[in-house]
Amino acid sequence: MPTAAPPVRPITLDEIRSARERIHGVITRTPLVRLRHGIGDAPEIWLKLENLQPINAFKLRGAANAVALLQPEERSKGVWTISAGNAGQGVAYAAREAGVPCTVVVIETAPETKVERMRALGAKLVKAPFDACWQAMEAREFPGVEGTFVHPFDDSDFIAGNATLGLEILEDLPQVKTVVTAIGGGGLIAGVGSAIRALAPHVRILGAEPETAAPGARSFDAGSPQQFDGWQASFVDGAGGKSIFPRMWERMHGVVDGSVVVTLDEVRHAMRVVAEKARVIAEGAGALGVAAALSGRAGEGPIVAVVSGGNIDLKKFGELVM
Repeated sequence: MPTAAPPVRPITLDEIRSARERIHGVITRTPLVRLRHGIGDAPEIWLKLENLQPINAFKLRGAANAVALLQPEERSKGVWTISAGNAGQGVAYAAREAGVPCTVVVIETAPETKVERMRALGAKLVKAPFDACWQAMEAREFPGVEGTFVHPFDDSDFIAGNATLGLEILEDLPQVKTVVTAIGGGGLIAGVGSAIRALAPHVRILGAEPETAAPGARSFDAGSPQQFDGWQASFVDGAGGKSIFPRMWERMHGVVDGSVVVTLDEVRHAMRVVAEKARVIAEGAGALGVAAALSGRAGEGPIVAVVSGGNIDLKKFGELVM
């Protein structure tokens, strides 16, 4: 049976602060460090290192909050989600902590590194094509999969958990001018933007997308949710969809200022700079914000680039940055 989507509503500062208290024993308060990139014309850039979460990705914040808020009867059914890897790890980790069975419908192009991590966390995996997974995220059902659905981005509790990241950024760098995060489904940027808009409305909130999958930029240009007909799979597997869901556009509209499109070469360069200068491993999606900042298209610093994840096979990482 499909799960009815609740009405879209703003994420309040009170629920973000409550989420922080609720998940503090599960997640890590990640450091904010300056990227001393040594590139003369590039702005001042700071890295919010979400790759240091227990699952090496920010998704644990949202998943921990969403699972914690499930009612007993919802938990008793087990939980399931849809993921290319990081959301699946987040829900599986949170479910294991709560003693709840978890199933992940995995996009079949997900890297084996992420697949193995989900399996190691105890999740039952069901592989499916990208289009089937994308449709299931909108329909909130998948044939043969039962349990309580935890949406990987279009869920107010999940977004409130993600938003705790925004509180930390403002506490650690009050003078920040712009925060840049990857856009995949939109749950990360909607959360971060909600927190920062409430406390520091002058700070710009920008997305970053790869040239092969940039429906967000197209949507901001058009002023309405758009599809990206030229979508291509790439090593930036943790961000960039084929469209912006209308419900996610409603969540982002008025909270996010726009999206910067970067080339795959710019993403590779950002991954290399972060590795060389900060000794940080960022997956493709995790380097999108850095790529946007280094390009100059995100404006003047201080810029915080959210390194949303670091789940990438080391051999693949080496091939990309060499």
